[in-house]
Amino acid sequence: MTTLGSVLLASIPSPTQGVWFLGPIPLRGYALCIIAGIILAVWIGEKRWVSRGGEPGAVLDISMWAVPFGIIGGRLYHVISSPDLYFGEGGNVLDAVKIWEGGLGIWGAIALGGVGAWIGCRRKGVPLPAFADAVAPGIAVAQAVGRLGNWFNNELYGSALEAPWALTIYRWDAGLGQAIRDSTGEPLVLGTFHPTFLYELLWNLGVAALVVWADRRFTLSRGRAFALYVAAYCAGRVWIEALRIDPAETILGLRLNIWTSILLFLAAVAWFVTHRGPREDLTPHRRKRSATAAGDDDDGGGGGDDGDNGDNGDADDQVAGSPFERPRDDLRTAEDELASDQPAGRPTRHAAGPKPADL
Repeated sequence: MTTLGSVLLASIPSPTQGVWFLGPIPLRGYALCIIAGIILAVWIGEKRWVSRGGEPGAVLDISMWAVPFGIIGGRLYHVISSPDLYFGEGGNVLDAVKIWEGGLGIWGAIALGGVGAWIGCRRKGVPLPAFADAVAPGIAVAQAVGRLGNWFNNELYGSALEAPWALTIYRWDAGLGQAIRDSTGEPLVLGTFHPTFLYELLWNLGVAALVVWADRRFTLSRGRAFALYVAAYCAGRVWIEALRIDPAETILGLRLNIWTSILLFLAAVAWFVTHRGPREDLTPHRRKRSATAAGDDDDGGGGGDDGDNGDNGDADDQVAGSPFERPRDDLRTAEDELASDQPAGRPTRHAAGPKPADL
């Protein structure tokens, strides 16, 4: 008879508890891993964005749009790709909103998160492809950290395996976030399986390193670094997904995620090959925003001799270069003429107007 001790010694152990309580507040391992991954992704993306000449703080601002959209999209994709868990026999529709119990589909997160990033980029006035290139390695790292959340939930494992790197999985109560125990208090072991969460974790770290290296070596631009991330991730997801045994929708005998990975791999390779060109210069976008901020301060500040120039300056900018533009020297000459009651162009004690040839 196989004992719990012998199983643990011959395999990778899994946690028997995935939620802890700080008073009445539950602290879930899955949620903590997702949050840690998001923080790392924003931090890495910010460093890469600034190193490319982008405005500091832009990645965080855009993430305020991308992250909520991405979480919603990830959950929607998971529910759509695994409908039997929620709408099938024995399923509970209300469980579809329980994100803390696990279940975020990366493709839904990327798709809807991309919509949020597009909104944020438009508001910041920066090109979306350049932003995607900057955050691509960080997204891969975030996925790697997020896979640890699957480990806390005893999920995302493959077929049965007997090997030193096999993963021990317990019979799990998703509602309580802990292993089911027998009458003696020992957690019930379901078996040992391929640690597909660990395979994907390591693969994602490799993808992040690949994108960083290729970006430095070949100066990738116009969304090509992001396309490389998508292609490299999909290449690994195909074989890792084939090992999984959890319920999922299938098409022609293949899991939906495999078909999705194949199609996105081809699309990413096509983008990588066709979108060549020099790297985007983000300095003009940065200068434009700085100038806009400075102009707003000047218009709102007032004071001194320039206090009345806020609206006039805008009007002058609008007529500059038009047929109705009036030179400033003409304005000053007319003012001097009225003040001295003498024709313009004659020296006065108040002011010396320009000569007619200078007008």
